Amino acid sequence: MALARAQKRQVICLMGPTAAGKTEAAIELAERFERRGVDIVSVDSAMVFRGMDIGTAKPKADILRRFPHALIDVRDPMETFSVADFLDAADTLVAESLDAGRIPLLVGGTMLYFRAFKQGLAPMPPADPAVRADIAAQAADLGWPALHEELAVRDPVAAAGIDPTNGRRIERALEVLTLTGRSITELWDQASPGAKGRLACELVEIRLTPKSRAILHQRIESRLDAMFEAGFVDEVRALRRVPNLAASAQSMRAVGYRQVWQHLDGEFEHQELAGRVAAATRQLARRQLTWLRGWDDIAATANTPGDAVHATAAMIAWRSREGAV
Repeated sequence: MALARAQKRQVICLMGPTAAGKTEAAIELAERFERRGVDIVSVDSAMVFRGMDIGTAKPKADILRRFPHALIDVRDPMETFSVADFLDAADTLVAESLDAGRIPLLVGGTMLYFRAFKQGLAPMPPADPAVRADIAAQAADLGWPALHEELAVRDPVAAAGIDPTNGRRIERALEVLTLTGRSITELWDQASPGAKGRLACELVEIRLTPKSRAILHQRIESRLDAMFEAGFVDEVRALRRVPNLAASAQSMRAVGYRQVWQHLDGEFEHQELAGRVAAATRQLARRQLTWLRGWDDIAATANTPGDAVHATAAMIAWRSREGAV
């Protein structure tokens, strides 16, 4: 009985950069373990928003009908969805799946969410409007890249994982430094219990990364071509008509959506759009890879979706035989 229980309490974490083929691998894994049962949980900070289908490469409706993905389309685009929101929802979903004897499969590329799930949440101070106003004033005067340079001096680990134009995350990292005198990285090291402690489970962590940067960039280009052909600009145009939705919304800061919104605001010509989205997407992929290289508890690294499926199945079988918990 103990061995059977151990076999049931395994959680797959399928992680990788954008356009690596994670969804394809997740679907194949769900098919591979269909008899046992797989519950897919999306780990994507943009897919949580309704109406953002094309630019997030959200799985098609027919796929979602056959293989439901939790945490897709759970917020309207003018709402917010925090790391704490994700962790609360993911813990509930994973616990229910494990208790039913199924395999939870967390799949996505939002590494902040994966870190929170794996390591727990850190004891962060609440937001301080006065501090944020001061940081925003500095950003208006100097620009976010300049504040990112300051952050790189004070907390190089955090800065390495943040886009120099991502004002929201730069602001938060500097705010934590101001309020506590300690870096956000240091506080993360004091996080609450990780997944193993919270859920009594074994994580099977698989890193899906194309063999070379050139291959990844080609996959990104192919995806972006398909997105624009499918009507990505029209999707953002429709979102701009949503009441109370502004460019500053969390949803519209997602890669791709931000650039299309700026184009529709007249900040640059149409012929520049594809290049800007591609550049931002490549930057996102680099940050995701930086996160993944920093984690030393990865069970296996795969270069293709098929390899990821085989590696995951092998790890599940091996750990079941070992009776790991």
